[in-house]
Amino acid sequence: MKVVLQFVILSICLLWSNIPSSGQMQAEGRMIWNQAEHNAFTDLIRFNDHFYCSFREGSGHIPGTDGTVRILKSADGKQWESVALLKKEGVDLRDPKLSITPKGKLMVIIGGSIYEKGKLMGRNPHVSFSDKAGNAFTAPEKVKVSKDLENWGSWFWRVTWHHKVGYAIDYQIGPEERRGPTAMYLVKTKDGKKFEKVSEISLDGFPNEATVRFDKNGTLYAMIRRETADQVGIWARSNAPYTSWEFQKMDVRLGGPNFIFTDNEEVIAGTRMYQPAAYTALLKGNKSGEFKEVVKYTSSGDTSYPGLVVHEGVLWVSYYSSHEGKSAIYISEIDMKTLPR
Repeated sequence: MKVVLQFVILSICLLWSNIPSSGQMQAEGRMIWNQAEHNAFTDLIRFNDHFYCSFREGSGHIPGTDGTVRILKSADGKQWESVALLKKEGVDLRDPKLSITPKGKLMVIIGGSIYEKGKLMGRNPHVSFSDKAGNAFTAPEKVKVSKDLENWGSWFWRVTWHHKVGYAIDYQIGPEERRGPTAMYLVKTKDGKKFEKVSEISLDGFPNEATVRFDKNGTLYAMIRRETADQVGIWARSNAPYTSWEFQKMDVRLGGPNFIFTDNEEVIAGTRMYQPAAYTALLKGNKSGEFKEVVKYTSSGDTSYPGLVVHEGVLWVSYYSSHEGKSAIYISEIDMKTLPR
């Protein structure tokens, strides 16, 4: 009887040890690229049985007249090769974000700061497309927008496709940045080259970087960064045709926000955290906008802008950090079963 009882107790302990805790886990990524002076603003996607990681190369975070876009490819997430370096004369290319078009090509939406003799003259989104094999990319071209979107400083943050239509947030800022007027719109496209306005998003606090995703019912959710007022992020929701919005303040300040839905429609988000000092973290939440930090990455300083992919039960995360010196690109992999609740 005593032996049986000891076996039962041991079994319970082993079972309990395999249940993820409700706390926070520490994680560390592998550096996969640091060849430029400044390597930053990542994204990650799975395409044609390979991972693709995009990021900006430049001389610094800001300012920069020399930003280019590097795209790496990997079959296993460990060995990476460069398949593209996108550049355009006079344009600082920034924040390259990846999506797969209805025609089965990789699309890279890119922020473009326009310079003349070192002076910032405006911002225009740019786009590049891969071939169907994902081995070659077109030269970046300026996207076209409807008349009601024309502006000195448009920035399309990330495109998400839903029923063959691509949706993105266009945040518009003028030459005076935070001191001037700002605007934010939901926009859509059918080809990735021409965009039109869907609705205005009215928020205070200098709203800017934002990711949109859709749940299984077609409801659109957005995670939006704010940099003035109380600075906390916004969790937004809109039902088709996406012309009216509901907003909820989050408990955290965001930087480079990204999120995805899991198969059971939990939310996994990545962002920069600011207290007590900057680092990259993962949050877990739900569609009601309740989030908590579950993963803290070994990272500091100039950091964040994660890409997120779930593949075969593993969460793959790209991000950049400067904790080892100059900013570099990192990849991590976490078994979804080990994520804290």
